[in-house]
Amino acid sequence: MTAQNTLTLLACQIEIPETPNAAARDLHLSTSAAKVCAELSAKPADLVVLPELSSIEYSRAAFDNLDDVSEPLDGPSFQTWRAVAAEHGVHVSYSFARRDDAGTYITIAVVNPEGDFVGHYDKLHMCQYGASMEKEYFGRGDHVFTYNVNGFVLAPIICYDIRIPELSRLLTLKYGVDLIVHCGAYYRDESFETWHAFTTTRAMENQVFLLSLNRAGPTWGNSALFWPWMDATTPPMKFANTAEDFVYASISKEQLVRARDEYTFLEDRLTDYGKL
Repeated sequence: MTAQNTLTLLACQIEIPETPNAAARDLHLSTSAAKVCAELSAKPADLVVLPELSSIEYSRAAFDNLDDVSEPLDGPSFQTWRAVAAEHGVHVSYSFARRDDAGTYITIAVVNPEGDFVGHYDKLHMCQYGASMEKEYFGRGDHVFTYNVNGFVLAPIICYDIRIPELSRLLTLKYGVDLIVHCGAYYRDESFETWHAFTTTRAMENQVFLLSLNRAGPTWGNSALFWPWMDATTPPMKFANTAEDFVYASISKEQLVRARDEYTFLEDRLTDYGKL
């Protein structure tokens, strides 16, 4: 555990195989957990982050089998990552297809270093263009979720959520979020090249840290960590183009305060633009 007001992330751009059934999903969970444990045994972290739907492949084939591969909040994904969290004394943010009596959701959940469930977020905005077909399979969530690690306020958002500016603004202004944990399944379709334009803008306009984590593979990749201020000498931290990549990064409250002191975007907002 690093000092208060400093946070060390282990962001895992992992490859996810075909998961046509629950047995394949569970084998993948076991394999992923072993990789993460190997990393943490060599170097500790405060928070481990996995990408969107880190338990199953992102494909129509998998989604057609949601009756089998979806799970409840206390299902196999929770059992897998709570064990990792408790063994290594770390928070873990993971994602899965969640099902309850009301519907099926793309969900991020968090467990704490004791292996306890902290909370969950269901994706609010369903993507239905390019390689995405989410409106055919998933319902949208109805709440935001924040949690605290080492004095930082964090909030998860998922993939297409980044393109809707009101959500990131709400998290910044109402909930005081310091780090937006943005997990995606960004396929290299026609929208792929625009993804980092949105993440760069959300980080800088809200003056927050923003981790944008994709899965690995020939048609995925290019995760990045964005800072509250970026320029020619302070670029985003980039991951491997397509390969699996386990990246450690440390962020500090000092970076956040300095960016907001030097560039007063938030302070200079008008109180009510509706009156213009």
